[in-house]
Amino acid sequence: MAGRLAGRRAFVTGAGQGIGRAIALAFAAEGATVVAASRTLSKMHDLPARFPAITPVGVDVTDGVAVAHALEDAGELDILVNGAGWVHDGTILDCTLEDWSRSFDQNVTSMFHTIRAVLPGMLARGRGSIVNVASVASSLTGVPNRAAYGTSKAAVIGLTKAVARDVIGQGVRCNALCPGTTLSPSLEDRMQASGDAEEARRRFVARQPMGRLGTVEEMAAAAVYLASDESGFMTGSVLVIDGGQTL
Repeated sequence: MAGRLAGRRAFVTGAGQGIGRAIALAFAAEGATVVAASRTLSKMHDLPARFPAITPVGVDVTDGVAVAHALEDAGELDILVNGAGWVHDGTILDCTLEDWSRSFDQNVTSMFHTIRAVLPGMLARGRGSIVNVASVASSLTGVPNRAAYGTSKAAVIGLTKAVARDVIGQGVRCNALCPGTTLSPSLEDRMQASGDAEEARRRFVARQPMGRLGTVEEMAAAAVYLASDESGFMTGSVLVIDGGQTL
């Protein structure tokens, strides 16, 4: 039986690790041809061996010219997943202007670059699905020590709704995936950097009434749904996968 994304071509940013990597793998498992993008090409060297339909490309999503070239080389795309991001740890008083700018460059302006590059082709063909990875730390809820990150992810939700509204009725959909606390290499790094990794893990787990962290595979499954025809009546929506964190 053909996969839910058979015959589709996808471009996934942030595919070097974590949720982005899991999405690239899940899309390929569902039959899509995937261009997997990351700033660090070496992190993706094993992906083609797992799925020959995955082609890794090295690109810095904050570089608009590089993004435009990468997406031009990728050819006609049916799906765009904006999964690249960066987490600043701290309150607004801990956040420098450089931290603030980096948060927006990497988490929001990167999506400006990719969406502007793919949208004309999607509109010309009258089809396409854009999935922006936001977060529950956004306009949905405040999370301690996530001032810059939460603000930037709120902007992602706003961007998602703006794009969805502008192209509604033209065959292109744009939705936001909002994960809760998800076990990933990035989270592991933050736990180790805390000075007490076990205590940090307990605090992260305590956010979710379900009593556990989310998995990257769970987030990838949600991205498959948003990219596929199964969610064909959804646009401008915010899909929350958070173990009850925002209840």
